[in-house]
Amino acid sequence: MRLRALLETDALGLRLLGGQDELDRTVRGVMTTDLRDPSRYLSGGELVLTGLAWRRDASDSEPFVRILAGAGVAGLAAGEAELGDIPADLVEACDHHRLPLFAVHETVAFATITEHVVRQVSGERAGDLAAVVDRHRRLMTSGPAGGGPEVVLDLLTSDLDLRAWVLSPTGRQIAGAGTPLPGPLGATLAGHHLAATRTGRRAPHRAAVAGTTYSLFPIRNAGRGAVPAGRDVRESVLSDWLLAVEADASDWPAARLDLLQGVTQLIAVERDRREAARTVRRRLAQEVLELVQAGAAPAEIAARLRVAAPVLLPGLGVAPQWQVVVARVDWAAADTTAPGGVPGDIAGGPVAQALLEEILVDPAVSGPDSADRIAVAHTGEEAIALVPLPAGPAPLPDTVGDATDTDTDADADAGLPADGDGAVRETGTGAPAAAGTGTGAGTGAGAKPGTGAAPAAASQDPALHADALLAAVREPLSAGLADDGRLTLGVSAAVHSAEGLRGALEEARHARRVAAARPGRVCAAGHHELASHVLLLPFVPDDVRRAFTARLLDPLRDYDRRHRAELIETLEAFLDCDGSWTRCAARLHLHVNTLRYRVGRIEQLTGRDLSRLEDKLDFFLALRMS
Repeated sequence: MRLRALLETDALGLRLLGGQDELDRTVRGVMTTDLRDPSRYLSGGELVLTGLAWRRDASDSEPFVRILAGAGVAGLAAGEAELGDIPADLVEACDHHRLPLFAVHETVAFATITEHVVRQVSGERAGDLAAVVDRHRRLMTSGPAGGGPEVVLDLLTSDLDLRAWVLSPTGRQIAGAGTPLPGPLGATLAGHHLAATRTGRRAPHRAAVAGTTYSLFPIRNAGRGAVPAGRDVRESVLSDWLLAVEADASDWPAARLDLLQGVTQLIAVERDRREAARTVRRRLAQEVLELVQAGAAPAEIAARLRVAAPVLLPGLGVAPQWQVVVARVDWAAADTTAPGGVPGDIAGGPVAQALLEEILVDPAVSGPDSADRIAVAHTGEEAIALVPLPAGPAPLPDTVGDATDTDTDADADAGLPADGDGAVRETGTGAPAAAGTGTGAGTGAGAKPGTGAAPAAASQDPALHADALLAAVREPLSAGLADDGRLTLGVSAAVHSAEGLRGALEEARHARRVAAARPGRVCAAGHHELASHVLLLPFVPDDVRRAFTARLLDPLRDYDRRHRAELIETLEAFLDCDGSWTRCAARLHLHVNTLRYRVGRIEQLTGRDLSRLEDKLDFFLALRMS
């Protein structure tokens, strides 16, 4: 449609303030914004609607209009509800840049203009667009008739033969038409989307996975939780939804692209609604957190928990157990020469809050939003989640059975596997975990799709496990964090009363600091690690680390370089097998006599005795610090 047609539509009540000679411009879409710089969301040909919230004084109009004109928008429509008459400086700026300017009467809703433009921009798909608008109206109604995003996706499938899914920033499916998207595929697509967004590429983004091409459209938050104008894109990249369409949009006509952009705007309405619904849970978490940090009496904290429990665990009344999870997102200084680089600090607390709400989603929870039992507050640069756990058996211990071996032939006689007794395994964070717990997946909020099935005993454990929280989301989050961001997370033990919450909070914070001392973009640590050497090692000064490891390991490394003797590998295996000659020899595929020769060489080069507990411990710590 052309701009002239907007003036001829009495129902819109638009008044032309400038640009009479430009009314034959073609309108390809519509966008509502109050960002001071919306350029990254513009593709050209849009009618831009604004409430003028970006304008602080007269000097703001010129740069705003210059950005719109540079992006090739068709025109600007400014609402009169905020400031009354449209400021003269805005009229002057639009006249200078030959940008048509309309005044929108305060009685006309931007939604009315949006629906009219979406209905008219493509005569070829007029019937489909009318159906979209109808679904939009239903989405805006209360009750079951709203239908959610699924009704819009159903329309895409039935009328346009397009399969599409709405995904969270970690790839979790929020809505879809027809066959659900497999969890690993969703995570991969989310990773593609986040990586492309961080590089500043214009959407839609194209991703080819297993021979199938997908087009990825961002669904950005334009409501109360939107990123303020002029702020760094990194503040929103890890919280925006995306629309994944099984098709290659690179050769689509403009009309179809406009249609999909319109669909993302409709779904953004639902996203804003769900964001608003989280406000109550966030407030509950904030109130409890403030009481805990202020040292309030346990009875006062318990009373607040009794208010929170029915909201977070409907039907139970009280929560038998609680866990605390602390997360922090740290960014390097913004590079103003990179796409989207904006000077200034990034508020890490809200970013960590949105991420933690996503990470803690329990896929076993049914309902319109599986995040409806998560309460996350943010204070300063960290986010803190208060997680209620339903009744269940006590959490499994960190280790099961006897992991030591004191008899040369005991392993074979007991029928144990050559690589150990099978009772203890290492999680991705380097922490001991119970045998058979897998990644900690179970019925609690820590379970994530795609992490593998756990045995029945483990699946009954409702407690959160640190590394399991990140197992299914590490890939997309790493893409979104790119090379300048880090996410660290700490998990407390479960507590059974208000008295334990203060200790649980400190425990989770300390575990997060342990995770922060590790390499990698996405790291987690659990409460069980605070009772081991892992608690101390991250805080040893670097010069002490280097001197200690050099004294013990440098002679072995030098010998390995000269003779390819693999003494370091042998030492690691020997300690990992708890000094068992038979298990270590079997693991390394060596004869026991060869193993004894290598261990003897290690002792000769270092002056240590591997039969002594003190020397074993020194070697163990040196390897962990190296």
